[in-house]
Amino acid sequence: MRRKTLLATVMAGALLVGLTTAGAEAGGRDDKVARAFEATTRSTPWTQVAKIPLKFPTYHPQGFALVGDLIYLSSVEVLEAPVKYPVPVDGYDRSPGKGIGHLLVIDRQGRLKKDIRLGEGTVYHPGGIDFDGENVWVPAAEYRPNSKAIVYKVNPKTYRVTEQFRVRDHVGGVVRDRRTGRVHGVSWGSRTLYEWTASGKQLDAQPNQSHLLDYQDCDYVSRSKQLCGGVTGLPTATGGGYELGGLALIDLKDDNRILHEIPFPAFSSAGHSATRNPVALEVEGKKLRLFTAPDDGEEVNGTELYVYESPIS
Repeated sequence: MRRKTLLATVMAGALLVGLTTAGAEAGGRDDKVARAFEATTRSTPWTQVAKIPLKFPTYHPQGFALVGDLIYLSSVEVLEAPVKYPVPVDGYDRSPGKGIGHLLVIDRQGRLKKDIRLGEGTVYHPGGIDFDGENVWVPAAEYRPNSKAIVYKVNPKTYRVTEQFRVRDHVGGVVRDRRTGRVHGVSWGSRTLYEWTASGKQLDAQPNQSHLLDYQDCDYVSRSKQLCGGVTGLPTATGGGYELGGLALIDLKDDNRILHEIPFPAFSSAGHSATRNPVALEVEGKKLRLFTAPDDGEEVNGTELYVYESPIS
């Protein structure tokens, strides 16, 4: 009985990041998610409280955005994988491949509500996404570095897709600052951090000062801060590989300075770091809750929605 009650609470339409930030902005203090995350440490216990199979094609998940009691999930369906060139061709290190970009709308029980197609031609790889209180912001890029991308906004009430601007680089994720209206983004592997106006005028581009994680998905959490999940692939002594996952709180108004950062110790059914792909956090009562979907659709049990919680002191 306790397990059923817990799952019902987790999947209920809790007070979400996207709906609580406005109050935090007006009050001049960080929202509950940012404060709760800053209180975490390497020793903070995280308990997996749910693992929900997504019983529809999910392809390669990229980003999460919490919108009311729905979860928006960006994903790339690869029809033809890019192939590395022996030597660069026209400045590219690989072919563009072929694919379809998806923005999947699901409820908290893991049921598919809508499949929105994004991209055009060789631009088919959606990245990390963000909900600014009105629209879901989604980049779609070529599946190769130093390429090109389109940044869209999607109306969650009508599902209308609007192209906002284009970028001459691979954009792997975007976040919209609710204070300034500016859009922040990351390049391939998050090695370059961008800032644009909402119409696409580039205001800044700087090297990522952190070399610990490649940010995969970020969400705005109030007062010009973003909370990012990511992963770094490391070799092991036996010749295999290891995924180091983690979370970082970043100050958008202070040259993307890292305010707080922790490793995340959990792994999926397929052995991937929990923060490998999409992440989203919210606060419910005295719990900080993390949603992740680290596995791809074709792996082991397919894509599963993992939910972790840690106590807030």
